[in-house]
This record gives sequence, structure tokens and C-alpha cells, in this order.
Amino acid sequence: MITRRKAIVAGSALLSTLGWPPGASAQTRTFSFGYDQPRTTGYGILADIFSGKLKELSKGTLLIDQFPGAQLGQEPQMLQKVRSGDIDFIISSTANASTLAPESGVFSLHFIFKSEDHLKKAIADPAVIKAVRDMIAERVQGARVLAVATLGLRNIYSKREIRRVEDLKGMKIRVQATKTEDTHFPAYGAQVVHMPFGDVYTSLQTGVVDAAENGVNVYLSNKHYETAPIMSFTQHEANNSVVWVSDKVWSSLSDEQRKWVQEAADTVGREQPARALKLEEDSAVRLEKIGVKLVKDVDKSGFIRAAQPIQDQLAQELGPHAVKILDLVRKIP
Repeated sequence: MITRRKAIVAGSALLSTLGWPPGASAQTRTFSFGYDQPRTTGYGILADIFSGKLKELSKGTLLIDQFPGAQLGQEPQMLQKVRSGDIDFIISSTANASTLAPESGVFSLHFIFKSEDHLKKAIADPAVIKAVRDMIAERVQGARVLAVATLGLRNIYSKREIRRVEDLKGMKIRVQATKTEDTHFPAYGAQVVHMPFGDVYTSLQTGVVDAAENGVNVYLSNKHYETAPIMSFTQHEANNSVVWVSDKVWSSLSDEQRKWVQEAADTVGREQPARALKLEEDSAVRLEKIGVKLVKDVDKSGFIRAAQPIQDQLAQELGPHAVKILDLVRKIP
């Protein structure tokens, strides 16, 4: 009995040395999960939903270690790391995903989502999700997409109000480096500037750019209101994202473990959009309380007139998967 007890103690000490949490078995695995926004954003909501559901389904044998705030790199860098297997799971915007699969840029087309409700329905639609997975499977090696999520709709923020399309003329605006952004914004008369997200605050402060665009909570969480204190609700584009898993991780999982991972991702698709959109509403209230000006009565008609002819043109240029996804989104009531 004494010998057996010593063996148990020694085994527990070995597990501790190897980094296993107390009470864990040797079958427990902990995965890295990276994203470039603070945990207080919709990305954090997504990661918490995924982590909690995976832990529940696996009975604590598959755990997630979150790395928010670009601890593992900005999204373009993390996209390369998840493909090489250096990160296990990540969240990336569909815009940044277009650096690997250009057709992902279809989600950056302006004014294809008629409202937040339409957006929520579209990204939860099984046909849309399948089309995204098929696109990534065909275009990207080293990683796969598990789920589609959203942070809501994007707005323009600056030191001045944008009430109509004419107000944007000549302004230098930081945009995501995609073909869709580079086509839409010049159609509104703006000059596009590319830079990593982490450089936006300083660039607004120093005047390198006059404006930027993003979701309400991202604007709040990253304190961009300090250098661009007016947000105009253009709602020109969806702030959509995808959850990636490294093929290295996926291939190492058993069939049962893969089912758990996919079910956790499916739970994200069902629960995250509504919670993220509620976070947008709450963030707008907080911004107004601290004195940030929100221009909610933007005349979008001029933007829409300029954007609509570009939608089909860009989808065709991006490729057949983009054309299919655009058609699916438009058919959703």
C-alpha cells in the first residue's frame, strides 16, 4: 500500500512538472487560441463560448488557453502560424482571411447586409456556412474553418462628422487591405491607407490618416475615440470573422474529439452573433455617457448608390465561391 501511494504521489508530481493541472489525466490537452482584439470584445465572447462548450463536451479533457490582444501576433501573422501549426486555433476577420482565400473578401462588400437582423440570419444560415467551409477547404492548405461569427456592422470614425457620402471626399481612411475596400472607398471619394490594426490609434493621433472604420465595441475597447471622437453610423460593411483550426491539431484528434470541437464551433455560430450585437448596443450607450458623439442619422443613400454597381463586379473578380456566397446572402429575407 505504501509503495502504491508513493507511486501515485510521484505520478502526480510528474504531471505537475509536465504542466498538467492538478487532478488532470495524461489525456488532457490544452490548445492555444489567439485573437487580436481585447477579451472585452465580441472576439472574447466567441472564445469563451467555444472554450466553455469544448470543456463541457470533452469532460475537461480538451481545454483552451486564450491569447487575446494580439499576444500571438496580428491577424495576418496568426493566419500563417495557424497554417504552420504554431497556433492551434485563431479568430480572423473575413477581410484578413482574404489574404489566403481572396474570395473571403465577398463578406467585405458594402451594403450587402440590409440590417443587423439580416446579418445575423445570413451568417447563421447553414448554406452560407457550408459555402464558406467549402471555399476555405479548396483554397487554403494547413488550416480549416470551423465557424462564422460577427461583431456587427462597421462605421466610420474621425474628428469630424460624416453625414453623407460627400463628406468623405478626399479623406485618408485606414481600411483593411482587401480588394473590396480598395474599390469601394475610392468610389466614395476617399483615399485608402493600409496599416496593421495596432497602428491605427497613433496614425489617427498624428494625422497619418483622417479616419478609420470598425465596429462600435472595437472602437470603444481600443480607445480609438480618444483620437477620433466622432463615430458616424454608416453601417457600410459587416464585421464578420471566422474560427480557424490548424490541420496539425485536427489530424491529431480522434473522431469523437473532432465532433466535440465542431459542436463547440457550431455553438459559437448559434450564440455569439446575438451577444455580440447586444455588446455593440451597450458600447454605444457607454460611449455617449463619456461624451463621444455618435452620428446615427447618416444619409446612406449616396453610399449605397456608389456601392451597388460594384458588388457584382467584385464578386465576379473574386471568383465563383464569392458569387455563390453573395447570391446566398441576397436570398435571405
